[in-house]
Amino acid sequence: MVKKNVPDWLNSSLWTTAPSSPSPSSSDDPSKPAISPSKTTGEPNFEPPIPVRPPTVTREEQPPPPPPSLSQKPEIKDKNSRTSITSNANSSSSSSIDKDEDRDGENGASPAAGPSAEDITKQAQLLTELSKKVVNVKELRKIASQGLPDGAGIRSTVWKLLLGYLSPERSQWSSELAKKRSQYKIFKDELLMNPSEITRKLEKSTLDDEPKSESRCVLSRSEITHDEHPLSLGKTSVWNQFFQDSEIIEQIDRDVKRTHPDLHFFCGDSSFANSNQEALKSILVVFAKLNPGIRYVQGMNEILAPLYYVFKSDPDEDMAACAEADTFFCFVELLSGFRDNFCQQLDNSVVGIRSTITKLSQLLKEHDEELWRHLEITAKVRDGSSAIEQVNPQFYAFRWITLLLTQEFNFADSLHIWDTLLSDPEGPQETLLRICCAMLILIRRRLLAGDFTTILKLLQNYPPTNIRHLLYVANKLRHVPTC
Repeated sequence: MVKKNVPDWLNSSLWTTAPSSPSPSSSDDPSKPAISPSKTTGEPNFEPPIPVRPPTVTREEQPPPPPPSLSQKPEIKDKNSRTSITSNANSSSSSSIDKDEDRDGENGASPAAGPSAEDITKQAQLLTELSKKVVNVKELRKIASQGLPDGAGIRSTVWKLLLGYLSPERSQWSSELAKKRSQYKIFKDELLMNPSEITRKLEKSTLDDEPKSESRCVLSRSEITHDEHPLSLGKTSVWNQFFQDSEIIEQIDRDVKRTHPDLHFFCGDSSFANSNQEALKSILVVFAKLNPGIRYVQGMNEILAPLYYVFKSDPDEDMAACAEADTFFCFVELLSGFRDNFCQQLDNSVVGIRSTITKLSQLLKEHDEELWRHLEITAKVRDGSSAIEQVNPQFYAFRWITLLLTQEFNFADSLHIWDTLLSDPEGPQETLLRICCAMLILIRRRLLAGDFTTILKLLQNYPPTNIRHLLYVANKLRHVPTC
């Protein structure tokens, strides 16, 4: 029987048949409930043509050398005030990649033996486009929207272009990057300095400016102004500000240490992992001090991690060495599109996170009203008796939206999702909502069959899925559904 208010392309066994071989979730948490596939009904066992899943990030003990076409490109320079790449990619990164491969296996994604013919063709197209004197960003978005190859440092360069960090004119890359990286260094020197160092610099500059005279034979005590006293509570006191910042820095430090604990790239006892953590902390602290209206909000570290990982993994050592600076400016640009989601004062406004979640609910209603109604009114058992309760989208969509789906899929799949998010000319916000809506539609049968508790567990621990197929469905949601 055809479902009402559901597009014809959804009336297929694909939406009522569980995945063929679900596997354990990406989380290492043993308490995470296993998602068992629901049994199929007597519907025909066929599927419409589905794009082949992109290969997961290929793991090799050593990064492949950059191809001649990339080695000839001028050093990427930043544009529109975005810069960040601060550490060398060394052999320690191979251990992180190996760990990431293990994670892929845990999520049901079998490691690919090598790049597919499609990826090889796409890589050739991208290298050709990137070698032009003026990059056609529109064409670049079109190619990148279906995912980027994982090798040759292509993703690093393309993301910088899509975020506006690099100018389409290649001749400007070197000068722009040098300017932005120098600017980030100044930010660090000025904003990561403690008050004692600031005071010493002020005293030194004062003494250098004062004319020498015979009358200054006796050393005078340094005059300490009220704002320079460590116990001052004045709003302009550097010490008062320092103690306030210390609370945020401590929170950043705790969150950074919890960033992707299953990846050696971010966690572990190696000096490489420690240097990567320090880079993330520096970026977040500088951002917090430059943006007092938002400062730092828990979860920003999860959005920062993919950017830094991609830029730090660039096979071009010069580019990888500047990953921190490049990441900072790209992070600022990316967050500008989601800034209001992190501002608590705007939560209940038309641009806040609650309004964004409402848009997701409306999008689901437009494309699958049956599923939307089921989530709106779901039975919940309390003390042996049933009660009607709504599966509030905030229970699951808040994390999906604010963390840009970085916690719902394995790391390699998250990078492919971000390829699509960053390449959409409409902006990442609308694309993100379509992907979230597609996530609900893909598991609609299990959601329709579940009660409140089952649904909540399923949505808070999203099952493994074919990312290429998920993005295909999300793209279909661009069109207004026909009733």
